Amino acid sequence: MANNQISVDDSQIPVNIAFSKSFNVAVPLIDRHLDEGRGDKIAIQGDFGTVSYAQLAENVNRCGNALTSLGLVGGDRVLMMVKDCPEFFYIFWGAIKAGFVPVPLNTLLRAKDYQFMIEDSGCTAVIYSPEYEGEVGPALAAANRNPDHVLLTEGEGSISAVMANASNELMAVPATAEDDCFWLYSSGSTGRPKGTVHAHKDIPVTCVHYAVGVLGITEDDICFSAAKLFFAYGLGNAMTFPLWVGATAVLSALPPSPAMTFEVIEKNKATLYFGVPTLYAAQLQAMESNMPNLSSVRACVSAGEALPGDILRRWTEKTGGSILDGIGSTEILHIFISNAADDVRPGASGRLVPGYDAKIIGEEDAVLPQGESGALWVKGGSIAKYYWNNPEKTASTIQGEWINTGDTYYQDDDGYFVYCGRNDDMMKVGGIWCSPFEIEAKLIEHQAVLEAAVVARADDDELIKPEAFIIVADGAAGGDALAGELLEHCKDGLARYKYPRWFNFVDELPKTATGKIQRFRLRG
Repeated sequence: MANNQISVDDSQIPVNIAFSKSFNVAVPLIDRHLDEGRGDKIAIQGDFGTVSYAQLAENVNRCGNALTSLGLVGGDRVLMMVKDCPEFFYIFWGAIKAGFVPVPLNTLLRAKDYQFMIEDSGCTAVIYSPEYEGEVGPALAAANRNPDHVLLTEGEGSISAVMANASNELMAVPATAEDDCFWLYSSGSTGRPKGTVHAHKDIPVTCVHYAVGVLGITEDDICFSAAKLFFAYGLGNAMTFPLWVGATAVLSALPPSPAMTFEVIEKNKATLYFGVPTLYAAQLQAMESNMPNLSSVRACVSAGEALPGDILRRWTEKTGGSILDGIGSTEILHIFISNAADDVRPGASGRLVPGYDAKIIGEEDAVLPQGESGALWVKGGSIAKYYWNNPEKTASTIQGEWINTGDTYYQDDDGYFVYCGRNDDMMKVGGIWCSPFEIEAKLIEHQAVLEAAVVARADDDELIKPEAFIIVADGAAGGDALAGELLEHCKDGLARYKYPRWFNFVDELPKTATGKIQRFRLRG
């Protein structure tokens, strides 16, 4: 690669990655494409038009220079509440190339969440899309410290206006592979979000091991992610993966829906599609009345929450294709256990992605034998360095090369990793550990169920039993009759202690931006 910044030995598994002493990740992901003659190729496309690799590089340089002209210094944080659009790329990579630290934030949050992150991060600049003024404005007004610079992405006085007067040439600020590069705030599936600090090397590690090693991504691919850029899953799908190989990213600022995703796939002839389980379930329902043309798609990927085996089976029956389920996290940046095109196990997260290792830990911190469920610990080159401003959580979660994912898993006899739930979602019923996900997967098999969540609830005797929250499918009606049907359905395949004792029919389930159900909000 250009500037001898990185070399990859793909002659063996796991893949070895060697970084040069000076390594700024903007060089291999942005500058390299000009050196390799890819300047005229489309890097980004959408309803806004197209952006070539040459235009991308020029705007990244302008943005880096614009930020520098504002007076930012090395290591300053730049908070981004930016929709999926080319400006997201310019700000993120411009900041990195100029030596600053971009921090993309969930654009679905409320003012109190933004206020916390503005205060917690100690950011120097906030840049946001005008659409989010209603939440960002009050957050800035309420914060106990204000960033030095607040800019919109467009309009008078915006970052775009500053960029227009900035130079289109910029040398990458020297860095090392281990230096702080960017942050992501965790989605808060169990409480307040945490600033997760990633190094320059973490992006190439995920690209080499998963994007190339598992998905086989090439520069001929057209990548569309329903999952947005602001969190780890979407950041890889729709930006770092295509930029690593010189492919094309398709962006849409619209909220994900079956109609939107089908239209974007068909219009752009996407070859790689990235979704989440709840969206795949909704798409299957929409296919009953409108079958889309998905012929361009060579692979569908799912993460954010474990994919129930029944959704995979129905998807294959309906489309003739498969879904590659996997597990990733903000802390590990992307997927580290996955199914592969030639190795799919319904109901399982798959096998280890080359370059990562895992162990299942029991209550006494002992490594458990194959087949027993416990806490999933993972080791690999893309693990976050630490949690910002939270040394206690860092110490309890990251120990040496290993990180506690917070998930409960077991590895079956064939070596596939099977999800049981979040560690704090597991329940003990009749003295036996019980997985909410297993019960949810059974409920989803029923044609009247669109989504399900199961939590622990104490009965009148203070004994723990499963409680179910159900979103019914179109055309179905919740009530005692359906509850009775679902109870009988659960008896066909689940042990007696796993039957839900209560059924609640609801309009929606609390979720994080990544689609993970926030079960703690359902517990009474």
